[in-house]
Amino acid sequence: PVAILALEPSCLSALHDEWQELRGGADDAIASHIRASSFLVEDFLERRWDAHPRRPEIRADRGPGRLLLHGHCHQKALWGRDSSAALLQRLLGPDRCTTLATGCCGMAGSFGFDAGKFDLSMAIAGRSLLPALRAEPDATACAPGTSCRHQILDGDGRRAIHPIEAVHAIVVGS
Repeated sequence: PVAILALEPSCLSALHDEWQELRGGADDAIASHIRASSFLVEDFLERRWDAHPRRPEIRADRGPGRLLLHGHCHQKALWGRDSSAALLQRLLGPDRCTTLATGCCGMAGSFGFDAGKFDLSMAIAGRSLLPALRAEPDATACAPGTSCRHQILDGDGRRAIHPIEAVHAIVVGS
């Protein structure tokens, strides 16, 4: 296969870091191949942009207005926020896609769903993520992590979209 694509940074992290252990010590060459062939879908599209024989047609209005991208913790720690931001900035332009300099959203998988941890979860979100979003109430929030998008909805009341949903809104005929 050309690539194994993941929509969720934590799923990609599992392919990169946990797959071999889950397979009970499978062949190192297979694990290395899986690791080298696995990408976030938006990162794969950006990496292969120049190699593709056709370019998508971009909507005249370029889809969403301003986009505020919050990176997932696994993503920021392992590959950097550009693994989602580069394609979005290519399609929207850097002035319409801002990568937020935020820490953890506070959800951390199921952590924020626990009734005893909800207040702490929201306090973590309130350190950098929620203030950054509230500073631009008309912008579209975007996050590759499911739990991040849920936390944005709970903490800010807006529905955050996945980077591929943003691409879908930008590209004609998608």
